[in-house]
Amino acid sequence: MNELFQPVDRSYFQIEKWKEIDSRIVAGFSSKQDGFSKYHYESNNFGFHVGDQREVVKQNRQALAEKLRFPLDRWIFAEQTHGRNVRYVDFEDRGKGAKMYDTSLPNTDGLYTDQQGILLALVFADCVPIYFFSPVDQKVGIVHAGWRGTVNKVAIQLVKKWVREGTAIETIQVAIGPSICNRCYFVDNKVIDQVDSLQLREKVYEEKTKGQFALDLKKVNELLLREFGIPKDKIRITNYCTSCHSHLFFSHRKDQGKTGRMVGFIGIREDKR
Repeated sequence: MNELFQPVDRSYFQIEKWKEIDSRIVAGFSSKQDGFSKYHYESNNFGFHVGDQREVVKQNRQALAEKLRFPLDRWIFAEQTHGRNVRYVDFEDRGKGAKMYDTSLPNTDGLYTDQQGILLALVFADCVPIYFFSPVDQKVGIVHAGWRGTVNKVAIQLVKKWVREGTAIETIQVAIGPSICNRCYFVDNKVIDQVDSLQLREKVYEEKTKGQFALDLKKVNELLLREFGIPKDKIRITNYCTSCHSHLFFSHRKDQGKTGRMVGFIGIREDKR
């Protein structure tokens, strides 16, 4: 089982390695298959904000909630803005953004909690989902890292908060999920100048034609996390690419902007007493 994200059925994948650490953890990523949406969003779209019918998106979300046995009114979604804001959430936030976009947590690209029984959820269609789990402190988190969030170190913002709260950095497990790969993701000098400002120690891009560069966003985030102190062996990276594996995933680039969204999710079930 070399692949980090294992299919459970046609509609979603789970991080099975983490279930070996704690059987209560629910962490994974949806596919675009086996949903109810039509047209550009066919068929398993989780994004309210992309033009799909709200009731159909709710139907897709409800179907996955039932499969996960994690009620939708305990999910928490955010209004993602490609920023670096990371927010702690608790049981009082349950249901925000789950059934209506207007109730999403505003201007937020990262969520974390130390409470059981809530599911953190962000949506994606090429950007990098980064999952965090501290088995010692029973903390979970997820961030949304496009190129803007990546160069602004949104993943590091979450780790900084955990460390300030007393989490030992060597206890943090990281999973980098399905997102566009360096064979499919081309950017210009504007983006590369900001990547260069990070002064990374390994090569993360290659110039393919004049002013056009193939960029490895997964690698950039891995290096940033390692340089901040996450041990290399605690960071796992999926082989899935949202563009290469377009039969499985929506891709904003490949679908030319008119497309649906997958959902990345993570939470810990409540102890059964």
